[in-house]
Amino acid sequence: MDESQIISLSVDQYTLYAFIGYLLLMVGIGLYSARFSSSGISEFFIGGRKMNKLVIALSAVVSGRSAWLLLGVTGLVYAQGASALWAVVGYTAVELVLFLTYAKRLREFTEVHDCITVPDFFATRFNDKNGMLRIILVITFLIFMVSYVSAQFVAGGKAFSSSFGITQNSGVLLSAGIILLYTVLGGFLAVSLTDTIQAFFMILALVFLPTIAIIDFGGWAAMMEALQLQDAALIDPTALTFGAFVGFVGIGLGSPGNPHILARYMAIDDPKQLRFAAAIGTFWNIVMAAGAVLIGLIGRAYFPEVGMLPGADTENLYPFLAQNHLHPILFGVVIASIFAAIMSTADSQLLVAASSVVRDLYDRIIKKDEEIPQKTLVLYSRLVVLGLVVFALLFGLIAQDLVYWLVLFAWAGLGAALGPTSILALYWKGTTKEGVIAGVISGTVITIVWYLIPVLKDNLYELIPAFFGSLFITILVSKWTKK
Repeated sequence: MDESQIISLSVDQYTLYAFIGYLLLMVGIGLYSARFSSSGISEFFIGGRKMNKLVIALSAVVSGRSAWLLLGVTGLVYAQGASALWAVVGYTAVELVLFLTYAKRLREFTEVHDCITVPDFFATRFNDKNGMLRIILVITFLIFMVSYVSAQFVAGGKAFSSSFGITQNSGVLLSAGIILLYTVLGGFLAVSLTDTIQAFFMILALVFLPTIAIIDFGGWAAMMEALQLQDAALIDPTALTFGAFVGFVGIGLGSPGNPHILARYMAIDDPKQLRFAAAIGTFWNIVMAAGAVLIGLIGRAYFPEVGMLPGADTENLYPFLAQNHLHPILFGVVIASIFAAIMSTADSQLLVAASSVVRDLYDRIIKKDEEIPQKTLVLYSRLVVLGLVVFALLFGLIAQDLVYWLVLFAWAGLGAALGPTSILALYWKGTTKEGVIAGVISGTVITIVWYLIPVLKDNLYELIPAFFGSLFITILVSKWTKK
C-alpha cells in the first residue's frame, strides 16, 4: 500500500449507493411519522407515551452514545490503549440501574401529572407557579444542548470529509440539513423509529469490522503481540492514573441528567416493560462498547503512527479501518453507522431543546392563561427546531474542539445540573424548589469553571466535582428552606 492510499479515503460507487439508500430510509420514516406527530405536542415530543419497549431500549442506548462512541472512544483507545475501556463501563452500569429503578418512578409521575418535558416534571413536583424554575432549566438546556448538537454536526462534517472527500464545512452543512428534515417532519416517533434502525446499523458495524480486521491481521494473538511490541501499556486496562480512572467511570453520572435519555423513560407505553428494556439496552450497550474498544486496539496495530491516519486525526480511525477491510457496500454501512450515531443523538437533543422553548417558555409561562391549539404548538415546535439547527450550525462551523471533548463538556453540564436534582426530586421528600434551583445553577457553574481552568480539567473530568457539588448544595439549601 503506497502512502497516498494510507492517508486518504476514496469512495466506491457502491459505498455511495448504500449510504444514499440509508438516507432515503431515514427521510421516508420522517414522512411516515409526520401525520401522527402533527396531532399534538405530546405526540411530537414524547410519542404520546405509546412507544414500544424494544424501540425505547434501543433508542435510549443509541441516543446516549452519539458520535462520541464511534469516533471519540475508538480514537481514545487508539491513543491510550485498553485502559480507555473504563470510559464505557460507567454509563453502562448507571443506565442499567436507571432502567430498573429511576425510569419507572419518573414514567409513573409524569403520566399522572401529564408532564411532557423534564422542566414539566420539576415544575409540577415543586409547584413552580412563578415559572422561575422552568426558566432556569430552559436556559441550562439551551447552553449545553447547543454545544451537544454542534458536536454532532462537527462529527458529521468529519465523517463526510473523510469518507466522501468534501470539505469539513460542507459536511457540517449536509449533516445539519439531513437531521433537520426528518426531525421537523416526524417528531419523536420519527426520531425513535430511526434510532431503532440506526441501532442495528451501529451494532452491525461495531461487530463485523473489528472481527474481520482482527482475522485479517492474523488473529487475536498476533494483534496482542504487535501492541505489546509497541508499548505494553496498550494492552493493560489498569495502565492509567487514579484521576483518569475516576474521570472515565464518572462519565456514567451524566446519564440521569441528560433529558434526551429521560424522555425515553417517559415515552414507553407500559412502565412494567422497563425491565425488558433494561436487559436489551444493557446487552447492546456492552456489545457496542466492546466493538469500539476493539476497533481502537486493532487500529493501533495496523497504524502504529497517527500520521498514517487521514489528517493525522485519531477520530478518522473508524471509517479508515473500515475502508481497508470491508467490501464497498459494507463500507457504506459503516459510514451509515457513523451518521446513525450522529443523528440518533442530535435529533433527540433538538426535540428536547425545542420542547423546553415551546412547552415550558411559550405555553406554560408566556401564554399560561390562554388555550393554544395543539397544531399551532406543533408548528411552533418545528420552527424552533429550525432555529436551533441554524444556531448550532453556526457554532459548529467555528468549533475547534475534538468531538470527544465537546460532547463530554455538554454531557457533564447536563449531568451535573439535572442528575442530582432529578434523583433527589424523585427519592427525597425533603427536596425544595429553592434547593433544586441552587443545585441546577451550581452544577452548571462548576462545570463551566472547571472546564475553563486547565490545571483542574487536566486532572479530573468536570462532571465529577460538578455532580457532587450540585448534590451537596441541593441538599444544603433544601435543609434551609421550606418544603
